[in-house]
Amino acid sequence: MVFPPRSLDGASAQAGGLNAQDWSRIHFLDGPVCDGCGAPFEYDLGARCAACQARPRAFDAARAACLYDEVSRDPILKLKHADRLDLAPLFARWLSRAARELIEGADAIVPVPLHPSRLFSRRHNQCAEIARPLAALTGLRYLPDALVRRRATQTQGGKSGSGRRRNVAGAFEVPPSRARQVAGRRILLIDDVMTTGATAEGCARALKAAGAARVDLAVVARVKEMPGLTI
Repeated sequence: MVFPPRSLDGASAQAGGLNAQDWSRIHFLDGPVCDGCGAPFEYDLGARCAACQARPRAFDAARAACLYDEVSRDPILKLKHADRLDLAPLFARWLSRAARELIEGADAIVPVPLHPSRLFSRRHNQCAEIARPLAALTGLRYLPDALVRRRATQTQGGKSGSGRRRNVAGAFEVPPSRARQVAGRRILLIDDVMTTGATAEGCARALKAAGAARVDLAVVARVKEMPGLTI
């Protein structure tokens, strides 16, 4: 009542900071998608995309709520860099719908971690801010410290797929004190944006090395083909 929801442009909003015009322009991935990486299909192929068949992912399946484009980019970056934490519950609701099948088969939710130095400068981990309300919505166990980033990595922006994989190689681990939380469980990994999937694959490898039975991925948005678009 005191602070009603506001959209990104300062106008009144129904909820979560998006007005009706913004809502209508978001490209939600409601149609058929690749089970392996969440890429949209023009029609249901009943199989994984050629890229996933050629090089299977370290995670088992992935879903994205929407495409990452000039429209979805603004609210995602507002959460990530402008302290718009009010957007996190909105993104959690998007994921509860887009990743419904993965949620039904999961035991626990784990956010992609930030290195402590990055967390200090940013003041919050946007993935954790999305994962926490998603766990509350779904009733899944929330494991915020099950996965850590043990070394600081360079930003992934501007790197090729192979460069992104090298950048995060060995960067993630499950601390020995947290291994019991992961072992034998089906984990739903939460990230904000998927470009090549290198970060999520690094996390999935660490979780499986600690004994996770399965690791699926849910992201707010995934890149399709947008050269030069900053993340």
